[in-house]
Amino acid sequence: MTDATINNAPHAFVRTETLQQQAAPLSVAGPVAWVRNNLFSSPLNTALTLICLYVVVASVPDLVRFYFTDAVWSGTNRDACLADKVGRPVGACWAYVADRFQYFIYGSYPVSQRWRVNIVFLMFALSVVWMLWDRAPLKKLGAFFFFVVMPLGAYVLLVGGAGAEGVLRTVIMITLALAALYLVLSFVPGLARFWTPAPLLEVELAATPLQRFQSPKRLILLSLVVFGLIAVLADTAGLPRADTGLWGGIMVTFLIAAVGIVFSLPLGVMLALGRRSRLPIIQLLSVIFIEFVRGVPLITVLFMANTMLPLFVPQEWSPDRLLRPLIGVALFAAAYMAEVIRGGLQAIPKGQYEGAMSLGLGYWQMMRLIILPQALRIVIPGIVNTFIGLFKDTTLVTVVGIFDFLRTIEATLVDPTWATPTTRATGYAFAAVFYFLCCWGMSRYSIAVEKRLAAGQKR
Repeated sequence: MTDATINNAPHAFVRTETLQQQAAPLSVAGPVAWVRNNLFSSPLNTALTLICLYVVVASVPDLVRFYFTDAVWSGTNRDACLADKVGRPVGACWAYVADRFQYFIYGSYPVSQRWRVNIVFLMFALSVVWMLWDRAPLKKLGAFFFFVVMPLGAYVLLVGGAGAEGVLRTVIMITLALAALYLVLSFVPGLARFWTPAPLLEVELAATPLQRFQSPKRLILLSLVVFGLIAVLADTAGLPRADTGLWGGIMVTFLIAAVGIVFSLPLGVMLALGRRSRLPIIQLLSVIFIEFVRGVPLITVLFMANTMLPLFVPQEWSPDRLLRPLIGVALFAAAYMAEVIRGGLQAIPKGQYEGAMSLGLGYWQMMRLIILPQALRIVIPGIVNTFIGLFKDTTLVTVVGIFDFLRTIEATLVDPTWATPTTRATGYAFAAVFYFLCCWGMSRYSIAVEKRLAAGQKR
């Protein structure tokens, strides 16, 4: 029907003007539709929603009243958290947490030397942000700082004493020697022909001396700056030895988790490669280690590390009581990490191996440049999940007498200064919040990485 026909028709029924756009019905969009689709979509879903609502209504008001409304936020001893003393119902005793907060962080570490722990916390936070922030520059340099510089610097700062200062001097001398070696190789690259493949050597010969020295120069400069500053602190403020029996609290929890993460990842990579190796002895040893460690509980590994390790070394070389569980946790996490990484290696198509070999790359170059970057990218969510489990398992070191964060809280519960009916609930609630925030942060990072990788694979 044309416009002229419509205009001439005496009883036209076709609308000529455009209607205004209407909002979607409430039954298909908006909060009401979301509630109906997600909470009351079926009888079972409705029943579960009502049960959850009942649990929330029955528990949340009491929790809010105990931990916030009736809570005691300030005080110097148990009298501030006793109902008969303050004349009202008393909830959580947060004054106890505030009074013992320093002990929860440092344990019995000497008060005058706690600045060393704070520096280690700062280095750990910097390395974690550098490694996890996707837009951070110089990621390889950040990895070197996280896996090499930060552990050595933390050891020197936390332990102190003549032994740690000797390690510091040795590290500085090694760094200076490497700087001299790379400087010589920058001007005489032909010396590297004994260990460098011909294609890579041609690339090195085509570069200028400054370009040859640029990459290792950053690592060396970073090492010299960090260890030089620690040496200056050792000379000015002094680094007296702090016995590991005085360590405790959040410091030990982060230390165990960091050591497990730093050492389990490279060891897990080696075990995964060993299990897929064509060399029968290497493969057999890798399989035995992985299956044996995965077949026993972590508590058993900790007891074995605490009692068996001193039997394999002379008495004067007996490992420190804190070093034993650190080794046990690292080995235990490495076995699980190896299986996660092996899953990533199996997901790499055979064509990637053939393509790398067609370029003339050797086994280690193929793994370092082609295979492992792809495999690790695939299993990043699994790696982060292993780190979360490792962080929660750090509480098990209490069975061998290590004062981690949870153990320090339990130690303060028997203190008569804060012995009240609500002290125990307050301490465990504080520990739960701490572990939840740490694990939740790692979980959110894993989810973000998973989404970013999934977005990159969309076609």
